[in-house]
Amino acid sequence: MTAPPISDPVKPFPKVSVIIPARNEEANIETCLRSLVVQRGVTFEIFVVNDGSADRTREIAESYTRVRRCPYIALNQFLIDVHVLDAPQPLPEGWTGKANAVVAGEAAAHGEWLLFTDADTEHLESSLAAAVAEAEAHHADLLSYSPEQITTGLCQHSLMPLIFAELVSTYNPRRISDPAHPDAAANGQYLLVSAEAHRNVGGFASVATELLDDVSLARRYKQEGYKIHLRYGGGAVRTRMYRSCADLGSGWKKNLALLFPNPRQLARKRRMEFGRLLISFLLPLLWTLYLARVGTSGYWFLPIVVSVLWLCGLLSFASFYVRVARAHFPLMPTLLSIFGLPSFAALLRGSAKAHEEGRVEWRGRAYCTSGAAERTASDPK
Repeated sequence: MTAPPISDPVKPFPKVSVIIPARNEEANIETCLRSLVVQRGVTFEIFVVNDGSADRTREIAESYTRVRRCPYIALNQFLIDVHVLDAPQPLPEGWTGKANAVVAGEAAAHGEWLLFTDADTEHLESSLAAAVAEAEAHHADLLSYSPEQITTGLCQHSLMPLIFAELVSTYNPRRISDPAHPDAAANGQYLLVSAEAHRNVGGFASVATELLDDVSLARRYKQEGYKIHLRYGGGAVRTRMYRSCADLGSGWKKNLALLFPNPRQLARKRRMEFGRLLISFLLPLLWTLYLARVGTSGYWFLPIVVSVLWLCGLLSFASFYVRVARAHFPLMPTLLSIFGLPSFAALLRGSAKAHEEGRVEWRGRAYCTSGAAERTASDPK
């Protein structure tokens, strides 16, 4: 008598489907996947959606589809499977490449929760389970972390704290997480959403033509009455967004004019701030050197004046650094950020100019913006 065939054990239904759009990410994708396949505490599956990469992105991602052969990872019963998909090509008319990729991931996902995360992220131990627990504890339909930013070199050290400090001021996490407040935003590097709510708002297809799709999606969630929870994600996820100053410039050129209501006005404000800080340091310094040389004979009040100047300068610097410290960068980038003010102003103007001209480029693709805006005398180039 022949024994009946032994069927494979039924795989558990995933609690979370992790979706990673990836275009030319061979420098990052392995670190991202390595940090994800060892997550524990919640059942999950992973989808890497290859977005027409011309490098080894797909090859590296495919090596992780066989990752269960690794004895250590095979013991992780929370990981169901790793899949590699190809995003449909060519792009639908007007769609961004990232939106096209994540929509393909949405269609294949089975989880109760969907985590959209970038290929340049690294996920700390047990962060996936903790994020799901946090979303459930806050009754949030969309949980978004702003990852810890890894920066290298003077360009990134001086600019990234300024940009993220401005983002924190413009998109206050407390207001965004308040259902009674209309403000809405999210960070596309880490978006954990309820699959049901995501379907109800139309998914990423509903914002596929938006260059700032994460913020646009968050607005749809809030408009539909769903709850958002946004916070700094240090201790859960970190990222190195850019590997060169040129990449940094291209990335923020695409986004800054969309993130801030009036980028040219903000550029002027930051240029003027740099001038004030420079004067508040040089003026008391020059007076101090002058008094040290000629003395104060007959001018008893001059030391008091110089002391007041130093005090005013100290308060100006303290105000600046208190604002930048809200971006949660290490001490050295925070201190160096003051030297990035002129470059930040230039980036803002460059982004405004690109959007006024109606065209931006990112990762080898050109995107049309809302069109050239009329320049007025009150808002010169």
